[in-house]
Amino acid sequence: MNLIKLNAIDSTNTYLKRLAKETYQEDKTVVVAESQLSGRGQMGNGWLSREGQSLTFSVLKRFEALDVEKQFMISMAVSLGISEAIKALQIPNIAIKWPNDILSAKKKIGGILIENILEGSNVKYSVIGIGINVNETDFPALPQASSFKLETGKTFQLAEVLQLLLKTIFKNLENLSAKDFLELKTHYEKDLFRRDVVSFFEKNNGLGFNGIIKGISDSGELLVEIENNSLQKFQLKEVKLIY
Repeated sequence: MNLIKLNAIDSTNTYLKRLAKETYQEDKTVVVAESQLSGRGQMGNGWLSREGQSLTFSVLKRFEALDVEKQFMISMAVSLGISEAIKALQIPNIAIKWPNDILSAKKKIGGILIENILEGSNVKYSVIGIGINVNETDFPALPQASSFKLETGKTFQLAEVLQLLLKTIFKNLENLSAKDFLELKTHYEKDLFRRDVVSFFEKNNGLGFNGIIKGISDSGELLVEIENNSLQKFQLKEVKLIY
């Protein structure tokens, strides 16, 4: 593992992608920032990061023969790896909010941004950005955000948390192309937030509806059973879970 530590950076994902374009970066290259000034999340959302209180890092993972049609395996593996580490730290009530937000007691404590570089019909490598709220206690205008410290009352050592996260993430990503998709999907769906519970959703056109999350499709779309008992598939930008 090649670990690169930086002080202040706009975005660890942007930095690592640029680095990988300029020179060959070995598998499991990790960029960690003390402070991230323009962190990005899914759908262009920002990520709050305070120096010495949170973890913001990106990893580069190379793959052999991982079909682009199965690229959601990366999201599942990373989400499950983070979930495993956080559970080991005894953070309570962990769930994965589709596609890859990590929640504790219904509040967001971690986010993932995955950017895949393709070569033909395969994923050549991924740059995976991860933000984890560890010791923060103040989230202005973010009522659905939380941290390890807020959920447990304990202060955590960032270096120790990082090492545990990297261990479980890389374990889950190892030999990913040879892993059973359905087995990974089963574990992912088991931790899926609000699965089999009536929930309220909002489409990208502003229309709301009630539905029940039943799982995910083989390409990573959210499967929602709506009022007439039909099963609909939604991609990331098509629907928002309101909770």
